[in-house]
Order: sequence, then C-alpha cells, then structure tokens
Amino acid sequence: MLLFGRKGLLPAVSGCVILLLASSIHGASDSLEGLNQSYKSVQPLELTPKLSLQLKLHAFLLWSSVGFLMPIGVLLIRFSSNVKSAKAVRVLFYCHVAAQVAGVALATAAAALSITNFQNAFNNTHQRIGVALYGLVWLQPLIGFLRPDRGVKARSVWYLAHWLLGVVVCVVGVANVYIGLHTYRERTGRSVGLWTALLTAEVSAVALVYLLQDRWNHVIRQEEAAAGDERRSETETSEEPSYPANDHKEVAVMP
Repeated sequence: MLLFGRKGLLPAVSGCVILLLASSIHGASDSLEGLNQSYKSVQPLELTPKLSLQLKLHAFLLWSSVGFLMPIGVLLIRFSSNVKSAKAVRVLFYCHVAAQVAGVALATAAAALSITNFQNAFNNTHQRIGVALYGLVWLQPLIGFLRPDRGVKARSVWYLAHWLLGVVVCVVGVANVYIGLHTYRERTGRSVGLWTALLTAEVSAVALVYLLQDRWNHVIRQEEAAAGDERRSETETSEEPSYPANDHKEVAVMP
C-alpha cells in the first residue's frame, strides 16, 4: 500500500477534527451565556409516543455502536495476534473492519436522529460528551485507513495512537450511554434500572474477555514451552547409547 502522503495527512486531519470540536463546544458555551438560571436547571420532558420511540432508537443506536460493535472489533483484532494461520488473521482483520465501519454508521445515525429531532441546547453533560464522541468516532477510522506500511518507523506511533483512541472511544461511549440513561430518568421520571443492569452485565463480560486475553496468551505460551522441553527431553533420552545386559565374552578354559 502506498503512503501517498499519509504521514502529513494524518496530523492535518487530526488537527482539523480537534479544531471543529473545540469550535462547536465553544459556540455552544457562548450560546448558554444568555440563558437564565431557570432554563439551565433540569426541565421535565413531555414524553409523547413519537418522542419516546425516537429516544429509545437513539439509545439503541448509540449502545450498539460504541457499546457493542466497537468493543467487539477491539477483541477481534486482539485475537488475531495469537492466530498462526494467515487466512484466519485476514478473516479476523476484515471482521474487525466490518465491526468498526458498522459502528461508525450507527453512531452517525444516532447523531443525525439527535440533531433533527431533539432540542440540542448542550446544557447537559450527555450532549456535550456526545459532540466530542462523534468527532472521535469519525477520527478513528481515518487513522486506521492512514496506517503506515510494516517496517516504517511511524508504524509504532500509529499503532499506539490507533489503539489508544479506540479504547478511549469505547470507554467514553459506554460512559455516555450511562449518562444518557441517567438523564432520561431525570427528565422523564421513568425507571432505567433494568437497562442499566443489562448494560453493566454486557460491559463486564467484554471487559473480562479483554483482560483475560493477555493471561490466556501467557498460559498458551507456558504450555508450548513445557511441551517443547518435554520433546527435547525425549529426544535426548532416545539418543543415549544402549548397551546389552551381558556384553562380556565367556572364555573357555582348555585343560
């Protein structure tokens, strides 16, 4: 794959996204200066059937994107580092790419639904984090696409940036889902205990698999090392010379 100027394009794209996020947050904060104190307080939400459906769809899209598909994509690419078959590595890589692309598409749909149907005054934490999160969600695949070739000096820097940003997107995304559920409960007065419990169970399972991957790899390496030592021991034993039990010659005494 040709680099076609990707070394210079990556910092430029990152800088543009950061500037856009900073300007949008700054503009939102400026617009809040004219609001009175009563508007800044949490207002009860008149929940119509249409708005209820839109809120549930928004929550599902955001969860399925940053709370499920993107973490699954992270696990898949981590599994590929322990697979010896080149075909299996390619399959896991393409599954990783598919999960990330689908996650970006669903996050974009959640953003479009929020912009077109909700009142986005950016006067709560969920909306402010959401603006930054959407920018990071789009920045991550751009960094993945601009990866340097193997053997290039910038490869290690790219790998660290891509991995770190992916983890940040997953962690911040899941945190924002929790914040969104809390905001929904405050605005509507409806219970979200079941959804919070289900989200916690799913996140805990993904986190457990993520943490056990390194330990499992260590166990596999230990078993392979023990099997290699055993084979070497058997080889050395088979190469030792064997002597017959009675190797002396009988001497006949003549009278």
